[in-house]
Amino acid sequence: MSRITVLGAGAWGTAIALSLVRKGSHKVTLWSHRAEAAESLDRSRENLRFLPGFPFPESLRVTADDTAAVAEAEILICVVPSEFLRPTFARLAPHLRPGQIVVSATKGLEDHSFLRMTEVTQSCVSEVGLTLPVGALSGPSFAQEVAAGMPTALTIAFSDPAVGAHIQREFSSPTLRLYTNDDVIGVEMGGALKNVIAIAAGVLAGMGLGLNSAAGLITRGIAETTRLAVAAGGQRETLSGLSGIGDLVLTCTGSLSRNRTVGFELGKGRKLPEILASLDGKVAEGVRTTRAALGLARKLGVEMPIAEQMELILDEGKNPKDAIRDLMLRPNRDEED
Repeated sequence: MSRITVLGAGAWGTAIALSLVRKGSHKVTLWSHRAEAAESLDRSRENLRFLPGFPFPESLRVTADDTAAVAEAEILICVVPSEFLRPTFARLAPHLRPGQIVVSATKGLEDHSFLRMTEVTQSCVSEVGLTLPVGALSGPSFAQEVAAGMPTALTIAFSDPAVGAHIQREFSSPTLRLYTNDDVIGVEMGGALKNVIAIAAGVLAGMGLGLNSAAGLITRGIAETTRLAVAAGGQRETLSGLSGIGDLVLTCTGSLSRNRTVGFELGKGRKLPEILASLDGKVAEGVRTTRAALGLARKLGVEMPIAEQMELILDEGKNPKDAIRDLMLRPNRDEED
């Protein structure tokens, strides 16, 4: 029986914890960074704020105790929002020990450094003199559906195939199927960049521009994210899998997508601060990832026209109608270029 701790008690962290505890062969702990939040979760035995309607099994432990959550775990799954990942792991790193495995389920890029989440985690781990395997869990998955036990397929990526296969065995269940991959870069880049395209897809939907435009945007979005992922060292084939096309299509079309919802409201004319405030603490990672992705793209000399227009909408208040017009009027080119 493995001891697994999920770091981060938002909707996705809670859903992962529920999926793992249902398997019946793990001791699962859900960690919150705030003691009062952990106490509330443990008292109500349900995540009333972020994932209501899914009672916690009796065996699911909830805590804000750093030592109890980290030092006792064999596997740590990090589901902390990208903006808080570095300070959170810097806080928890002194409690780490040799032999542990870290799985990153956070989708994003760090501001300014443009580092992927596994890279941020590795840097924090190395600061306490440890070398631990750090991999990425990604793919098309809404928290509500995972929590409800609906069939879901994800990718688990570690540079060491043996570690990936171990996590695959530990996590897989009748409702959660994992596929292994050794392309950590490609898996993480696909998971992060799809949120940018999802905002754009939401803008189109909010403007009522129809299915033709949505299909075109998704297809060109795949091309755009693949260019940057490959330039960053990922494999093109990975972006054709669950953590690439699979996740992008889900996030661009599903009504449960927070990133698409942000874009939808922008397309209807609402302002970004108002939209983000209405999320009530939930995170739309694509808003921050857009800036980081473009910073990385400029560093690597990669063209990302959709992301560029999204940055103008998000940061400079550009009218979405003008952004769509500018995309459509770009110079003609070959599809394979």
